[in-house]
Amino acid sequence: MRVGFSKDIHVFKNGNFIILGGVKIPCDKSFIAHSDGDVVFHSLAEALLGSLALGDLGKYFPENDPKYDNYDSSLIVIKCYEMVKKLNYHISNIDISIELENIKLRNYIEEIRKNIANTLDINLDKVSVKAMTNEKQDSTGKGLSCISYCVVCVEEN
Repeated sequence: MRVGFSKDIHVFKNGNFIILGGVKIPCDKSFIAHSDGDVVFHSLAEALLGSLALGDLGKYFPENDPKYDNYDSSLIVIKCYEMVKKLNYHISNIDISIELENIKLRNYIEEIRKNIANTLDINLDKVSVKAMTNEKQDSTGKGLSCISYCVVCVEEN
């Protein structure tokens, strides 16, 4: 068994939705990002890479490459999981925590879980997603950013 961990953060700008785990969440914000800014998928992809010491996202998806402008982050997750599978591993479980102050995710958590499971073609019971605030502390607590933390366990086939 191997374990990967990652964190991703994006700052907000004015907008009308954010994307978390591939799910569009209506709100008065958007992410400042090179791709679609999906912090959940970014932390998951990088945790997958980290689980097998494959490097970070910048190695495979450099932010200065224009082909990744507004890129669908689900494709990043799929490509990273393909690398893991190529090394003869599969996902045992995923645990994600989303830190977000003013946008409530209660009504979206199950949809995010299902979308992650479908994207990776794994059972839903392998995907945990939780949301929390940061008690009005730092940039996330002040409503200026969103953070996703991800731990992923992979097992050799």
